[in-house]
Amino acid sequence: MSAATADSAQQVLERCDVLAGISAAADGIERSYLTPEHARTNWTVGEWMAAAGLTPWQDAAGNLRGTLAGPTQDAPILLLGSHLDTVPGAGRYDGILGTLMAIAVVGRLRERGVVLPFCLEVIGFADEEGTRFGRTLLGSCAVAGTWQESWWYLRDAHGVSLHDAFVAFGLDPARVGEASLRGRDVIGYLEAHIEQGPLLQDADRALGVVEGIMGARRFELEMVGEAGHAGGMPYGRRRDALLGASEVVSAVETLARDAGAIGTVGRLHAYPGAMNVIPGRVEFSLDLRAQTDALRDEVWGEIEEAALKAAAARHLSFEVNELHAARATEVAPSLAAAVETGIRATGDAEPLRLLSKAGHDAMAIADLCDYAMLFIRCKDGISHHRDEDVRADDVALALDAFEAAVLAVAHAHA
Repeated sequence: MSAATADSAQQVLERCDVLAGISAAADGIERSYLTPEHARTNWTVGEWMAAAGLTPWQDAAGNLRGTLAGPTQDAPILLLGSHLDTVPGAGRYDGILGTLMAIAVVGRLRERGVVLPFCLEVIGFADEEGTRFGRTLLGSCAVAGTWQESWWYLRDAHGVSLHDAFVAFGLDPARVGEASLRGRDVIGYLEAHIEQGPLLQDADRALGVVEGIMGARRFELEMVGEAGHAGGMPYGRRRDALLGASEVVSAVETLARDAGAIGTVGRLHAYPGAMNVIPGRVEFSLDLRAQTDALRDEVWGEIEEAALKAAAARHLSFEVNELHAARATEVAPSLAAAVETGIRATGDAEPLRLLSKAGHDAMAIADLCDYAMLFIRCKDGISHHRDEDVRADDVALALDAFEAAVLAVAHAHA
């Protein structure tokens, strides 16, 4: 590893620390869509883009973009990037590391006077996590040209609609389509990201190449019964919504695990919430993922059947509201080969191939163009948590690999 690479990695990590200080929460990291923290982050990262030789600009959906012109005005485009928003209580590397690495790689190429046969565009996507409005991948869907008009009616926890939040942020909802690259000559999209799992660490590898991304569906579920006095209502006459919901939560794990899918109930609220009152209503979430859409949907059918049976047995009603669906995707072989070339350039002769169980902006960009991803080892696989961590030497290797991947794509398009 050269001293220049080590210095570049250190700068990227220091910048991750800077962004960690831009937060809506006093006791952790939280940056959500169309907030003052979003605006401040775009301004800060835009300064770093400019220093790397990119021309920074904010698009019609609030994504931060930086352009390095190609040899001609109509040159094709290679996209690099990741996201800049976070979940509540986030770590400092999920998404952010990949965005800042892309900027660093552009700076390195420019310093060396490398002439590329395409335009480079680095994107810091504004809303991958869906923290504020409950719908993930808003920023990348805008770029891919798959924005849906129904999303304007989404509301945050304070009742603010996405439409009104756009206006308050200084964006024009009528112009969101201008963020799209549909119809442009886009070669592909390369994204570097922490693994968010332990497989690289278990294999003692710094880097890996992604094979594809699991398909996902997200639901808001509700069991409705009847509240009653905890002491006065006999068991035989109870309509306990929490007991019904608990049966579903248990079924989610059993059915998903047995089928080779992943099901998670991350939120559960019982109402009215008093210690001496039988819960009359329970709201809970479901995040369901699988390698194929068919398997994911099959497991959902089994979970729904189990929920309806539990509801019927306890004289409850069961309601479903689907919030999000994302199809399973596979990387483009040619771009994945470029990432593998980059990893081999760091000394790993047989790069580890991994299926991403977490969602990424690449899932949405797959509707626009081919994609490939580079995974970076993270400590104990921890992510979406303040203990999220990476090694400086791994980041240095990742920078070398990502740069080599861009050059491999350039060689293929020379």
